[in-house]
Amino acid sequence: MAKALLLVFLLAGFDLCFCTRYNPLLGQCGPSGYLHGRTENCNRDNDSDCCKGGHEYPQYHCSPPVTGETRATITINSFAEGGDGGGPSECDGNYHSDEEKVVALSTGWYNHGSRCLKHIRINANGRSVLAKVVDECDSINGCDYAHDFQPPCNNNIVDASPAVWKALGIDPNGDTGDFHITWSMA
Repeated sequence: MAKALLLVFLLAGFDLCFCTRYNPLLGQCGPSGYLHGRTENCNRDNDSDCCKGGHEYPQYHCSPPVTGETRATITINSFAEGGDGGGPSECDGNYHSDEEKVVALSTGWYNHGSRCLKHIRINANGRSVLAKVVDECDSINGCDYAHDFQPPCNNNIVDASPAVWKALGIDPNGDTGDFHITWSMA
């Protein structure tokens, strides 16, 4: 009986792996597909990545599991009107000043908006900061007008305003690029 139950569990995990590319046994989230890029007019403020024609970009429906110290990569984004983030934030329909401590989370972590307007604690560089979740860093769609012709986010992104970077002691105008952090729900 125990062997049959174990077999059912393993097959369920294997089947889930095909649907979302999340392997619960390994705690990993792999690409669920690929998006074909196209080159258009992309806002390059904050050194934004822009889609390249003919390039394939991985899409993720899942993100790594959230723990007390979830590892992530922080990227910089302007949530202000006219900034490189595109339109208003998904959670509240508003733009946010670069002086506000706000973030967008990868699709899996955003979890259909379940973390909207909640705070997360971000740790990096020996510092800690609270930031409010206001948007999704879309890990499925991109390379179109709605996404400022930027590729989909990776599955482990905390896309943060310049105020978050400053609070963590990371120069948002420096040549640091992406920075490794940990985060948790506040």
